[in-house]
Amino acid sequence: MTLSDPAPSTRVGTTGTGPIRIGTRGSALALAQTGSVGRALTARSGVPVELVPISTEGDRSKESLASLGGTGVFASALRDALLAGQCDAIVHSLKDLPTAPHPGLVIAAIPRREDARDALCARDGLTLDTLPEGSRVGTGSPRRQAQLRALRPDLEVVDIRGNIDTRLGRVGVDLDAVILAAAGLTRLGRLGAITEYLGISGWPTAPGQGALAIEVRAGDEKLVAGLDHRPTRVVVEAERHVLALLEAGCAAPIGANALIEEGMLFLSARVYKIDGSESLTSSHALYVSDVTKPSLDVASRVARELLDDGAATLAPLGGAL
Repeated sequence: MTLSDPAPSTRVGTTGTGPIRIGTRGSALALAQTGSVGRALTARSGVPVELVPISTEGDRSKESLASLGGTGVFASALRDALLAGQCDAIVHSLKDLPTAPHPGLVIAAIPRREDARDALCARDGLTLDTLPEGSRVGTGSPRRQAQLRALRPDLEVVDIRGNIDTRLGRVGVDLDAVILAAAGLTRLGRLGAITEYLGISGWPTAPGQGALAIEVRAGDEKLVAGLDHRPTRVVVEAERHVLALLEAGCAAPIGANALIEEGMLFLSARVYKIDGSESLTSSHALYVSDVTKPSLDVASRVARELLDDGAATLAPLGGAL
């Protein structure tokens, strides 16, 4: 597996020669994620892989994600490079990917999901309950900010940007703790920084968190289809359908988590008011084998109930069912 600068090529999908070129953001986490996909792809196909780093607006800007329009800013440059033929596939953190399909592109594979939980990384081994009043906790996620304000209104929530190492480097300096995705810490070998895992039931995470999405040009699906993990796809699609049906962006203060157990698909979603003062939760389940589109069906029930209960008064939503 090699690393190269993006360059135009005549290679198209599986019909050309040479390595499979995978576009990626240049951050340490993105390179680690894409590297794992590349190794898995080579192991399955025997074809070498070349990583193509691509700069995105989200990486260049120092503005908050909310002001930039959400985490979808990380996806657009990668998609442009894929459509321009600079690479053959791109790898996204699924939680950062807008729910609307992109013309000409297909999510051809969603590998097995990593840990979906959030994690607290605090000074002196502190937990969310034991952080002293007035402690400064950093996160760039509106959802996490709302959750912090709901559970610990006495804390100071600090809007931060930067890669994982930059954020961890502020703990014990100007911050008492940061909240990060456990999956990212796992992929970078930084589990030792975690002082508490935040349980899904009380702290629902971003739809698709912990999962990767491999996107290709329409017609090139076979290039990476062998990496698709069907159970993961079913649960994360249920989570993302909630966002789509509510017409909420991927930076909205919404948590959603699904799982499959004994043939049943369980989905729960929670919408927060950004100041943490209110929230609404809906949970539904169905047997996967009973319906043609289990992910969409269960998400429709959850989204309808949230809207009927007044979720649009808590967060900026455009959904109407």
